[in-house]
Amino acid sequence: MLQFKRKRLLLASAGCVALMLLITPTHGDSDSEQRSYKMARPLELTPKLSLQLKLHAILLWSSVAFLMPVGVLLIRVSANVKSASTVRLLFYCHVASQVVAVVLATAGAVLSISNFENAFDNTHQRVGLALYAFIWLQPLVGFLRPDRGARARGAWYLAHWLLGVGVCVVGVANVYVGLHTYQERTGRSARPWTLLLTVEVAALAFVYLVQDRWSYVLRQREEAAAAAALGDGRSQGSTMYPANDHKEVVVVP
Repeated sequence: MLQFKRKRLLLASAGCVALMLLITPTHGDSDSEQRSYKMARPLELTPKLSLQLKLHAILLWSSVAFLMPVGVLLIRVSANVKSASTVRLLFYCHVASQVVAVVLATAGAVLSISNFENAFDNTHQRVGLALYAFIWLQPLVGFLRPDRGARARGAWYLAHWLLGVGVCVVGVANVYVGLHTYQERTGRSARPWTLLLTVEVAALAFVYLVQDRWSYVLRQREEAAAAAALGDGRSQGSTMYPANDHKEVVVVP
């Protein structure tokens, strides 16, 4: 089990490194991207365009920066639950949250493709295009889940987990990039929204880390309660007599 966890951690680290290498532009690309940002004209926000931008941000934020991480948390929590009915409920909530997230992301993609400039000359658009593909790939991988005990179950679980966590991490990062791009192109401050996103991400990360150790905390409580009950049983089983400090007086006739 420990060896499997080490392999999973190693593969996750390798996947993150590969993803960063794919996303991080080269020196020439960064120079051209900076020139394109400088040459890009500021957006003239009409009421219609402003509404479309806000709707696009809400759809993608709700999808990749909230519902998908919540789905990951739900399935992680189910691993520490003993009740079969609760596990089934958490699984269905996980599936429902991911389906809604895919629908919202698809709506955001349709909105951006049909109404915005799609030159794909900046990081936000390029990462977003790749993200849409992986968002649709993830539910397909989920529906192809092998049965428990099958030989391919471990490989499927690792791929499904890496893809889900990767989509969440890259999606949140792209929301940050989108807010920064909005501020640059429109001249309007996105600082309150960036702060709100940071608070949300910190809360989700805290819950993710705590629930991973919550089973250990519960097990320690159960062991402490069992030890206390055992100690009470031993104390009740043995007869305790109060100390008698009075000396007996023997009357001799």
